[in-house]
Amino acid sequence: MDQMSPDNINGLILAVSSSIFIGSSFIIKKKGLKKAGASGVRAGEGGHGYLYEPWWWAGMITMIVGEVANFAAYAFAPAILVTPLGALSIIFSAVLAHFILKEKLHIFGVLGCVLCVVGSTTIVLHAPHEQKIESVKQVWKLAIEPGFLVYSAVILIVVLVLIFYYEPRYGKTHLIVYVGICSLMGSLTVMSVKAVAIAIKLTFSGMNQFKYFHAWIFILVVTFCCILQINYLNKDWASQSGLKIATELCGFVTILSGTFLLHKTKDMGDSGSVSGRGSVSLPRDTPVFSNSGSGRSSSPEKVAS
Repeated sequence: MDQMSPDNINGLILAVSSSIFIGSSFIIKKKGLKKAGASGVRAGEGGHGYLYEPWWWAGMITMIVGEVANFAAYAFAPAILVTPLGALSIIFSAVLAHFILKEKLHIFGVLGCVLCVVGSTTIVLHAPHEQKIESVKQVWKLAIEPGFLVYSAVILIVVLVLIFYYEPRYGKTHLIVYVGICSLMGSLTVMSVKAVAIAIKLTFSGMNQFKYFHAWIFILVVTFCCILQINYLNKDWASQSGLKIATELCGFVTILSGTFLLHKTKDMGDSGSVSGRGSVSLPRDTPVFSNSGSGRSSSPEKVAS
């Protein structure tokens, strides 16, 4: 493993801190949603009584602190490093669900937590060095490339279909509708947050980026995406237990882990010499991420999207 850069280390610390706060906020907000639902219309049915519940606000404040730390992490480390570390929040959610919501953590939940740790460690050990960004205009050029514009258009169309067609009909019975809306918008949120974080970092270093309209467009996108996600995440959490939420996230991490293993072993047995005992000499493994001689790596914005 190449030695991690100081920026990657700072990003790592901020990302882990973010996971602690965000993981805690899931359970605190869940407790508030349960209390609000017991005395009024549940959030999943369109109610907003949780806005008067102190527990919900405590969870929201905790989440904001975590998101600020996560936001700062994007200013230092590649998105490919910061984003997967969010899986660590599952562990804190599962532990707090046991103590606060009195929910038992079964064996598959434990396995999921272990996979989260293994997957996050793998990402950290192979984190690439980030391409040097001199101006928010560089990020803007990446954002207006045809490939990303097509991707963004498809995401917005799918989200609109989910919101206006599927959510009124199936939202209360099929939680994948809420999860789909939040996840799809989340992919655009990550890109915009990365751009805003870079703009702030460069501004503090003496190069004001907010004199460019590009930075303000990214800020508007972040604001819109976050408000939309918060609304539908509350509808999702209101109808599930904290442990169930953590278990579903663990399942997602399990799928990613399986994909990673398939990718790492896809060439095994395809080449190499066979020894007298019938064993195959496997080709040398290559690192997950590689940097060119100039020190530049693949654009984190493209990878994360």
